[in-house]
Amino acid sequence: MTYEIQAWIEQLRSGDARVLARAISTVENRASGWSELLKALFPHSGKARVIGLTGPPGAGKSTLVDHLARLYRKEKRTVGIIAVDPTSPYTGGAILGDRIRMQEHFSDPGIYIRSMATRGSLGGLARTTADVATVLDASGRDIVLIETVGVGQDEVDIVRLADITVVILVPGMGDDVQTIKAGIMEIADIFVINKSDREGAERVEREIRALQSLALRQDGWTPPIVKTVASEGAGVSELAAAIAEYEAYLQTENLALKKSVQNWQERLVEMLRDAMLENAREQLGDGNLARLAVEIAEHKRDPYTLVEEIAGRTKAGGST
Repeated sequence: MTYEIQAWIEQLRSGDARVLARAISTVENRASGWSELLKALFPHSGKARVIGLTGPPGAGKSTLVDHLARLYRKEKRTVGIIAVDPTSPYTGGAILGDRIRMQEHFSDPGIYIRSMATRGSLGGLARTTADVATVLDASGRDIVLIETVGVGQDEVDIVRLADITVVILVPGMGDDVQTIKAGIMEIADIFVINKSDREGAERVEREIRALQSLALRQDGWTPPIVKTVASEGAGVSELAAAIAEYEAYLQTENLALKKSVQNWQERLVEMLRDAMLENAREQLGDGNLARLAVEIAEHKRDPYTLVEEIAGRTKAGGST
């Protein structure tokens, strides 16, 4: 470990917000030293409770995250917030930026907010979100809240990262639960019906319960349904209580470790896929890729044989 990285870690763990911001930028942008930094930070991680909040656009996720953060701060717990936003098609940056409604938290050193762009990733999570969560965890945050972009059935990546996944629904979504049951429904540890003062909230609850009766979870947990009106702060303490209840449930029969092992199996495959893809791209080079694409487009060669050749050379460590 270099002296610079060791100094970074000491400053980051002492609560230096500027060093934390610099470390997150290094990891997110894959800048020089990002891998060594994560290797050095990983032994300090694993203590924070990572809570994912997901659901369709307009469900009030940001408002709920805001109120949850306030509640945890009243309990003297430090909070890191990762807000994963849609990527701007023009700049590649997060469209929403650091949420306007969370601006008042910036004077509180106990809360650190980071907005991230998905950069085209499916599943509602930026590729580096897990790494940023590791940095926040290693910095000593007690709670890490991850709010993901609402992209419907593809938004299931959060389950591989969060200890606890909260799915937020609202009345008046057309076919309500039916529209997303094939994807998001299976990943919820806790359901929230936000804007529950609206007409149709009872119907959403009935539909959730009907779907729950069709399939039992392997861990035997029945996700509770919490009703909130986030704009007024109503139901937030009940949500925090439900999170604490599931947290306690995970401690029984070593379920937390089993869940972590399962999540890491999925994440390791994903990390290997990313590393191998990056290796193949480096060996190809932009010029070669363009030339090969032209040959395929003109039907001078087939893509299937080409991919086999590239995969074979990448495995052997050769060049194309």
